[in-house]
Amino acid sequence: MFGQKKKAGTTNDEVRAVAERLRGVSFFEGFTTEELVRVAGLAEEVDAQQGALLIDQGRVGRDCYVIVEGEASVYAGEDCIATLGPGSMVGEMSLIEHRPRNASVVADSEMRLIVFDTQGFKRLLDEMPKAHDRVMETLATRLKGRSS
Repeated sequence: MFGQKKKAGTTNDEVRAVAERLRGVSFFEGFTTEELVRVAGLAEEVDAQQGALLIDQGRVGRDCYVIVEGEASVYAGEDCIATLGPGSMVGEMSLIEHRPRNASVVADSEMRLIVFDTQGFKRLLDEMPKAHDRVMETLATRLKGRSS
């Protein structure tokens, strides 16, 4: 159900091709070609089938994802609390807070995702102020929504 991770590219041409795909993803809007190439170097790609459990509520997080293609639903318990599409990042809260996942995420369609493991995510935030700021904005919005 959840595809095998593969390095986003092993040759310069493959990495640049992934970087070009990322250019169309809203999370990476405004990134330079060089920044997108670096993102591709830090990430892995994975495909997920419809119904795949991307994130399991209560489990410790080791990866976060940026949706490149497809849609997923976010569940707190049995309640669907959001639907996310291309450009959305999921799973980052667990990596930043070092706590178990506070929601489950299930693929509503076939999906293509960019995956960052804990080390790659930390490097992304450390090396790229734009990515750091976008993640912090996302977290602030989600935390604000939790307290409402």
